[in-house]
Amino acid sequence: MRKEHKSKTGGLTAAGRKYFKRKEGANLKPPVKKGVNPRRISFAARFAGMKGPMKDEKGRPTRKALALRKWAFRSEESARNFAKRHKKS
Repeated sequence: MRKEHKSKTGGLTAAGRKYFKRKEGANLKPPVKKGVNPRRISFAARFAGMKGPMKDEKGRPTRKALALRKWAFRSEESARNFAKRHKKS
């Protein structure tokens, strides 16, 4: 993936979403930052169980940490708690 398709603050840029739609037919949407949207619940559940560090060896946030921030979660734990509270049983 080219650098211009990655947002410095996490996730994909609009150009990146357009690129994946053209190349793979993916219908990617921008992050949902608040509320109890089913996409946000799904994202929280997926990323809460994701392995890997939140910071790299130089102390910078990883892409995982940036993605969580983009969706308005401060940590894996906050995403996990959100998913537990709002999942459908």
